[in-house]
Amino acid sequence: MLRKIIHIDEDKCTGCGLCVDACHEGAIAMVDGKARLVRDDYCDGLGDCLPACPTDAITFIEREAAPYDEAAVAAHLAARNNSGMSSSAPAAPHGGCPGSAARTLIDDAPKPAPSPAHHGGCPGSRSRSLDGAPAPAAPVPAARTAAPAATGATDALSAVAAALPNRLAQWPCQIKLVPVQAPYYQGRGLLIAADCTAFACASFHERFMSGNVTIIGCPKLDEGSYTDKLAAIIAANDITSVTVARMEVPCCGGLERAAAEACAQSGKDIPFEVVTFAVNGDVIG
Repeated sequence: MLRKIIHIDEDKCTGCGLCVDACHEGAIAMVDGKARLVRDDYCDGLGDCLPACPTDAITFIEREAAPYDEAAVAAHLAARNNSGMSSSAPAAPHGGCPGSAARTLIDDAPKPAPSPAHHGGCPGSRSRSLDGAPAPAAPVPAARTAAPAATGATDALSAVAAALPNRLAQWPCQIKLVPVQAPYYQGRGLLIAADCTAFACASFHERFMSGNVTIIGCPKLDEGSYTDKLAAIIAANDITSVTVARMEVPCCGGLERAAAEACAQSGKDIPFEVVTFAVNGDVIG
């Protein structure tokens, strides 16, 4: 059949092995120091390996290939696990960036007024001051010396930090980097958040991330659609709800549409909600 499948450029491949760890179907292996597609029917065409490659050696092509065979993949992974080639713990990257290794950080899951018109360009990129006053030009300091913080202020900040724990349940959190299937999804809600939301809303961790798996992206800056990846995540895991956290700016509409289409594509009937933030952090929808 004619379908989308990965292609590995051996000239660009450095043999780092990051794509092997990123492929959850075991479709890629290291052969003679280079990444190779083991079998066409092991590749699901979702491309989790693409963002893992530091040299852009992996791309999508459309060609005649055997259809993805979920049963064959399951048998392949079982055989590989039984032979001790992998474990349930995230594999350590073979060189490259170790920060992309998947890991569970919290393991307690059960199994305003209209803005003035913007003259040209994207209105979501328009510079604005959030305190109501015109944004002053930033002065150039003669020397970058930090003023010493008062002891009382430091103690107060420490108390606030202790009272507001980090609610990120896993790493990585970028939509392009997260695996399609992982233990930390099970029995949790899925929060699909625009990159800017947590910076706009000071209480974002406690109000929206607590109890959920949070994955983030920016439809304006990231290439390609999120729909297929999100649909695969929702379909492959026991996700209890889907919440989209977006900004009021128009470009965030792409994230909302992708999430809605993904829910429909997954075939699951689960609660779906959209929370919209103004640029000052207020929830407006």
